[in-house]
Amino acid sequence: MIGQASSAQRIWQLAVALLLTSVLAVVPALAEEPKNDKAMSSRKSGGSGGKDDKSSEQKDVDTEHLFGFTEGSDAGEKGEQEMVIDTISRLSKRRDGPGPSTYRVLDTRLAYQFNPADRFSVELSAFGNLRRQRNIADLDDKVFGTFDGVSVELKYQFLKGSAEQPLGLAIELRPRFTRVLPVEGNGANVFDMESLLQLDVQIVPGKVWYGSNISFEPAAGRQRGAAGQGYRSSTFLWSNAVVGQVAEGTFIGPEVRYLRGYDGIFLNRLESEAVFIGPALHRRFTEKVWLTVAYSAQVWGRDTDSAYAQRGLGLNQFERHNLRVKFGMEF
Repeated sequence: MIGQASSAQRIWQLAVALLLTSVLAVVPALAEEPKNDKAMSSRKSGGSGGKDDKSSEQKDVDTEHLFGFTEGSDAGEKGEQEMVIDTISRLSKRRDGPGPSTYRVLDTRLAYQFNPADRFSVELSAFGNLRRQRNIADLDDKVFGTFDGVSVELKYQFLKGSAEQPLGLAIELRPRFTRVLPVEGNGANVFDMESLLQLDVQIVPGKVWYGSNISFEPAAGRQRGAAGQGYRSSTFLWSNAVVGQVAEGTFIGPEVRYLRGYDGIFLNRLESEAVFIGPALHRRFTEKVWLTVAYSAQVWGRDTDSAYAQRGLGLNQFERHNLRVKFGMEF
């Protein structure tokens, strides 16, 4: 236990050092505003200048999709609408015996978001699951693609970040019905409810942002079939990201996520834990069209199952690699 604790401590020290190093590397290059920025801002606003120009410029940065797997606090204003295609690829697990193995799962979400009030958004989503798993420990071989349920996401932003008040804070509830177990791929009828606290801070106004999420997601249901075995699980997530503007509309930075997977809906029995690190890229092509791409690799983890306790990484509940591609259009 002491060895495991010291290993976890070293990982957190590495993660914090990576974030601080990224901030220190990005800030000097971005902190000084180019000389022609103020002139450009004045031209856009008819030459009025002053604080109003800075405020209007910062409205173009929507932090909601800025950080990759981590999500920002912005929730939009009344009357805004958005369509999103969001695909998360989960790749590679522990092989079961000799021979080649494959674990590829693509979870795709098609979403429509609207704002019935300022700083309050409602998002309706439909999910698809495309899966190929072969020769994976404790999992049956499967190849299929199917509809994987629906969800509603309710988000309210308590604080909106600005140059004068850099902190943004929101809470989001995500009730969802799913038809496929996320790890095993078995058919099921499962209801889960993710509660998500979203925070972001403008480290350098208009240039560098820090984002953080804390999430708790219990799930309960029953597998389909003659046996009808029950299903209970819960997940805890803490994610952190720092991104800096490297060009007009382009943001890049590192992201660190810590996940714990449990058997039972109230974090009852730990099964796996893992730390993921990787880069995130956000590109806004126009005022209304944007793309976010993020990759993360598991750099540390463990399983509590005695058969895998001495193995590296937490692969019972998580994968070696995650890739997220999110495309959106506002109207």
